[in-house]
Amino acid sequence: MKNLIAPAIVFVFAAVTVPLHAQSLAKADRKELKAEARQERKLEADDVRTASKTRFLEDFGNVNDVKWVRGVQFDEATFTLNNQLTTAFYDFNSELVGTTMIKKFADIPANAQKEIKKRYKGYTIGAVIMFDDNESNDTNMYMYGNQFEDADHYFVTVAKGKSEIILKVAADGEVSYFKEV
Repeated sequence: MKNLIAPAIVFVFAAVTVPLHAQSLAKADRKELKAEARQERKLEADDVRTASKTRFLEDFGNVNDVKWVRGVQFDEATFTLNNQLTTAFYDFNSELVGTTMIKKFADIPANAQKEIKKRYKGYTIGAVIMFDDNESNDTNMYMYGNQFEDADHYFVTVAKGKSEIILKVAADGEVSYFKEV
């Protein structure tokens, strides 16, 4: 009988300690795997998607001077198109959202020029950026940290003293306040 008790005690001890040891190893392994996964997601979040680069080639051809960055919302490709500095924005699905180009105040609709000069008399007109929407993609665009609905727009900066305002100008010349910076 004594011969049976000693192996039974060893068996019970082993049955309890082996799973506990395995459980602590499993926790350590899970913790390490989670840390690795977080690091991979961070790297992926910082990297421009290969699919965006592929779509860019389809959309614009082989451009020599393209510079890629992973922006807050989009993959962004800056390049020269028709002697114009252009930035293309690609969404999470690597679909073109639209492009931006630096323009002149004279490029916006004449009725918008007149309204801005009247409404913002005494302000200095600064940068003008045109957003050309990709109508086949419903993803909304972000400019200056604000989201706006799909449509072609100009963004005009006006400044007076320390006050700087971004105006949004629709293709039909409608002027609206967009953001103060």
